Amino acid sequence: MMFALSLLVAMLVDALLGWPNRLFAAIGHPVTWLGRVVTLADKHMNHARHGHWRRLAGLVATIAIVGASAAAGFLLQELLPGGWAGVLLLGILAWPLVALRSLYEHVAAVWRPLAVDDLGAARGTVAMIVGRDPSGLDQAGIARAALESLAENTSDGIVAPVFWGVLLGLPGIAAYKAINTLDSMIGHRTPRHEQFGWAAARLDDLVNLIPARLTGLLFAAMSRRPGTSLSVMWRDAPGHRSPNAGWPEAAMAGALNVRLSGPRVYASHRVDEPWINEKAPDPDAADLAAGLALFVRAMILFSAILAVIAILIR
Repeated sequence: MMFALSLLVAMLVDALLGWPNRLFAAIGHPVTWLGRVVTLADKHMNHARHGHWRRLAGLVATIAIVGASAAAGFLLQELLPGGWAGVLLLGILAWPLVALRSLYEHVAAVWRPLAVDDLGAARGTVAMIVGRDPSGLDQAGIARAALESLAENTSDGIVAPVFWGVLLGLPGIAAYKAINTLDSMIGHRTPRHEQFGWAAARLDDLVNLIPARLTGLLFAAMSRRPGTSLSVMWRDAPGHRSPNAGWPEAAMAGALNVRLSGPRVYASHRVDEPWINEKAPDPDAADLAAGLALFVRAMILFSAILAVIAILIR
């Protein structure tokens, strides 16, 4: 009960406050702290001269960083008092690891200029949340990129950390954020990180298996066309390049009756991905607004589920 209530507190605080700029300027953010550690590990442990040992070095770095994060979470949790004070304090400690408000604000920042056909500004804001080259994106491409980011990051940034936090408390949510940060920084299939980031990428795939599918179900449940959302998710998610990201993206595509994924251009190459919900029309600014509304409804349902879990356990 303590963990479920604490994560509900974390979600509510984040929905109200986000991570204030003044706080970020003063102390940074736990994810940026993790990022510095990952950067150091990459710099000092990932060398071409290690050859085939780079995979082992990456495994050691991943275990060390994830283990240290979980240990820090455990120690902090052990210091907390019991009762409601402990519930609230655990929620405050988990708060910065649940990126609910920031996700909404980043996607809304894309929608606002897109709604008034200011493609230049929309390209600039979408570049902050996706890795592809935004320079050639039209309105549909911008809306598609933003919706995909919204769907995938609902799982990675909110549902997954809360899921592991409910199961394992602060050690679980801290370990998950370490895994997710490692994957985002070194889990790419590039010459430098193909071997060194292998363990981080595989571990990230594993810990997101259940949360990604749960996120898809949340979207479908709060959709105005739940049957279509579920059928598109079941049909198209397995064909996605990621074993997990396709599930919330496909559920979102079916819920909004738009097509997502498909070919995209990154800084140095083009990737021909299969379409999700291919026969549906391309999304526009109105669909992006509808996606944000669906996100809000899904998070309300998720919060209600946490409350029910806490009541049932008690």
